[in-house]
Amino acid sequence: MNRIVYSFFLYLFFPLVIVYLAFRAIKSVDYRSRWSERFGFANVTQTDVLIHCVSMGETLAAIPLIKQLMAAHSQYSFTVTTTSPTGSAEVKKAFGDKVQHCYLPFDFSYAIKGFLRQLQPKVCIIMETELWPNLVHFAHRQQVTLILANARLSQKSADKYANKRRLAVPMLNKLNLITVQTQREADRFIHLGVDIQRIHVCGSLKFDLTIDPTKKHQANTLRAQWDRLNSPIWVAGSVHPGEFEAVLTAHKQLLIVFPEALLIMAPRHPEQFNLAAITVTQSGLTLARRSMNDEVNSQTQVLLGDTMGELVMLYGAADQAFIGGTLINSGGHNPLEPAAMGLPVYVGPNHWDFAQITQLLADAGALTCITSADELAQGLQHKFTDSQMYHAASSAALAVVEQNRGALLKQFTLINKLIV
Repeated sequence: MNRIVYSFFLYLFFPLVIVYLAFRAIKSVDYRSRWSERFGFANVTQTDVLIHCVSMGETLAAIPLIKQLMAAHSQYSFTVTTTSPTGSAEVKKAFGDKVQHCYLPFDFSYAIKGFLRQLQPKVCIIMETELWPNLVHFAHRQQVTLILANARLSQKSADKYANKRRLAVPMLNKLNLITVQTQREADRFIHLGVDIQRIHVCGSLKFDLTIDPTKKHQANTLRAQWDRLNSPIWVAGSVHPGEFEAVLTAHKQLLIVFPEALLIMAPRHPEQFNLAAITVTQSGLTLARRSMNDEVNSQTQVLLGDTMGELVMLYGAADQAFIGGTLINSGGHNPLEPAAMGLPVYVGPNHWDFAQITQLLADAGALTCITSADELAQGLQHKFTDSQMYHAASSAALAVVEQNRGALLKQFTLINKLIV
């Protein structure tokens, strides 16, 4: 399949795209507006640098890089795009009106062509893996400098590219620079036919995260308010439907040994909050909802983290963490935020989106891979019972984060050379 055939099939799927948006709009109010932006009709002005950040995770990792680039090129205008409402919210929170922001249009050729014609960017920086054939093609045709930053390429994704070589390889070879997270990912790009001179191994921007001291202070204050200073507390962060039951089963087993234990369950997406609340209630566990400011007392067994932007703070109020998206066929989410808080971490077997980070943490003894609710419960119990084991894992988590910092400076230096 080449790009022309890809574009043809994309137009055939146009009705399904409408259905997809309508379905998301039913589940989440945040998807009920700004549809025009998704089809290339955004009210935007010309810009110098376009940065596409996808969703919340990529946006949070990119914010320090964007700030450094803005400081180094104060004479330039910046536009930051996302595809999700959560990513959009993080852009607005971090930059306000200092950058132009909108959703990146779907990859229909007419939409991307018109969008780029309006923006006229000199440079386009795409974060991680959000490569779209028409976006790359039409940006290259406008002589835009194309950069894939903080790139990750799992073996699964590399195999998909290899199976669509006529579509993927021309797209990849239009990129002027690829800053990859690991040598393994660099090798995968090279195997696909990308010029080795364009690829630079820099590490992951996610290691350069900075935990706001106020979040830790807020976490300590919150835990004191709960009167749970000495009670076992764990977080199931970014969990999805299909994992709720396993998490609650593990907590029930933990309660047998530690009746005062508290689970903080934070679903990945806002549209899942009510479903999570129903699931907790049906399980027979006592529930408090963070969004409703419910009291957390000695009888509370589950606190539902049904708010946005508080997950890092909630990690700080806990002792251990499970990362969602790993017990279902999803690919997982970033385990570094709880690790940076000094929490021992657990993931399921489906963590390929963060395979390298997961392996580093596991090798250091900071992370445990589990396959079931029973194994999760056993791991939590062991570390809540054995303080020496707990503190060793906690120290290892902090050490891994600290030892792998530096990707921000490396990527900034390389990208900065291409912004002229």
